[in-house]
Amino acid sequence: MALLERVSTLIRANLNDLVDKAEDPEKMIKQVILDMQNQLIQVKTQVAIALADQHLLEKKLKETQDLDADWMRRAELAVDKKQDDLAKAAIDRSLSYKVLSDNYKQQVADQKIEVENLKSALQKLEQKLSEAQAKADLLVAQHRRSRVLGKARDAQIAASNSANSGTFDRMKRKVSHEEAVAQAKGEIAGDDSLSDKLVALEKEDKINQLLAEMKERKSKATV
Repeated sequence: MALLERVSTLIRANLNDLVDKAEDPEKMIKQVILDMQNQLIQVKTQVAIALADQHLLEKKLKETQDLDADWMRRAELAVDKKQDDLAKAAIDRSLSYKVLSDNYKQQVADQKIEVENLKSALQKLEQKLSEAQAKADLLVAQHRRSRVLGKARDAQIAASNSANSGTFDRMKRKVSHEEAVAQAKGEIAGDDSLSDKLVALEKEDKINQLLAEMKERKSKATV
């Protein structure tokens, strides 16, 4: 069955090899786990269906066996009553149910094998999923660590490149220039602040002078 083939493929998958070959290991691991989870749900569903079919077949087998025994009992009764024709008819009916019972026996046996195969696949897939989930964080961490180390090596190579030294020098000069400009702006801002303070003092003196003059006029008016 196609489902068991897909499950078998997932079970045989080597996670370490998949990570090594994948362009995006983290995405690949997540996808593998998602596939396993989806297949696990499908296998569980199939196990339930297969078990239900097995129980139905066993029920049918029991029914045909009971009918076989019942018709055989009737044949014996007919013999006791010296009714050979009825006895033959009952035996014939009994034989038909016996053949049907044999067919059901074979179907039940085949169904049990299918159920066991599905249960085995389910157990193995659950183990593989647990393994994948346990390894996922470790594999992702290993991949990230190797990627960081690769970038660190690239940075070391770039730092040792003489052509890049000129770039660093230019960056240093640019930073120094920006610091000088910022300092100059701060000094200008300081001058503006001093000027604003002096203007405020002059304004305050003017206000005090006008207030004094106003009080003096009112004092003279009341005399």
